[in-house]
Amino acid sequence: MSSEQIISGKIILGPEPEVIEGYICLRDGVIIDIGEENTSSENIISPCLVNAHTHIGDSVLKDPILGKIVGNRVERDLDSLVKPPDGLKHRILQATPQSRLIELMKRTISDMLGTGTSAFADFREGGVPGTLALKNALEGKNIIGRILGRISRTEGNYVEYEAERLLKESDGLGISGALDMDKNVLETLRQVAAAYKKPFFIHAGEKNRTDIDSALSLDPHVLVHMTHAESHDLKQVADEQKSVVICPRSNFITGVGMSPVKNMLDLGITVAVGTDNVMLNSPNMFAEMEALVKIFGIEDRQVFMMCTLNGASILNANEIGYIAKGLSPKIMVLNGSSDNLTGITDPIRGIVRRARPDDILTVIN
Repeated sequence: MSSEQIISGKIILGPEPEVIEGYICLRDGVIIDIGEENTSSENIISPCLVNAHTHIGDSVLKDPILGKIVGNRVERDLDSLVKPPDGLKHRILQATPQSRLIELMKRTISDMLGTGTSAFADFREGGVPGTLALKNALEGKNIIGRILGRISRTEGNYVEYEAERLLKESDGLGISGALDMDKNVLETLRQVAAAYKKPFFIHAGEKNRTDIDSALSLDPHVLVHMTHAESHDLKQVADEQKSVVICPRSNFITGVGMSPVKNMLDLGITVAVGTDNVMLNSPNMFAEMEALVKIFGIEDRQVFMMCTLNGASILNANEIGYIAKGLSPKIMVLNGSSDNLTGITDPIRGIVRRARPDDILTVIN
């Protein structure tokens, strides 16, 4: 039997988000009607959020010291924390039993679902076993997870062999950085990804710009961070119609600087947002939105689109990211009369600037 559901309130509608007051009628998970009408409901009906860059394997360690303790302060050292193969996270991942890793990733996926996230892209370490672990963790979870695998060995002919095995199980490749392995290895990985017609993502320009030229030479689909990108770098990214994922809270806590987001947007680059390492940040996209609007001064609707539609586009998840008739979207309903949200006059501005996960009444998948 088919089932219908009607929800009313202030609806954030369409790919270019506008707010209407009215109702949505869903039948078997598909929006069959959207209408405008006066309603007493203060609820806010919004597309769910998209987390475009995570490392949820880092769920095994959520309270690391970010470097060395010197007197009363911490000298931050990003390489000692995350650089392969000997960074702290990689040592801990190698020492963690697969069953424990899967359980902790499941918990983080549940956390994302509970905080309004409907899709994420994960840079998954550990070669084929690492990818299979995340596939296992995703079983039974109503979330879109794009797994961007990473090879575990770089010697000899093993690179192409492992990359092919990896791409049969994953949604693409997620590379740590253009200077973290031999250029020939990187070029082989890019060629294999192209042969399998799967995307090639790469970190670039996170702590300085020394790896940006090498990253761009690999013709990636998506660059992550670009914190230290200069004007000519961004011009090339725009001209080649590449996308960028930024991670504001992660960059702030590791002390590497702030991405030139306004310049990216001014050039027409598609920019999405991720929370990055779970060991550094919870996968809470509301916190990323608040940081973007209050620290970077990005306009509210632009921030909202970066965390919904833009992320969905980068993940090639075009069925989500906005609300429209005929779609099977993932929708979150927020309590517009909560102690936190009561009194807001613009639902988009309210969500971006101050909404929290505890304002969510329900998520409709």
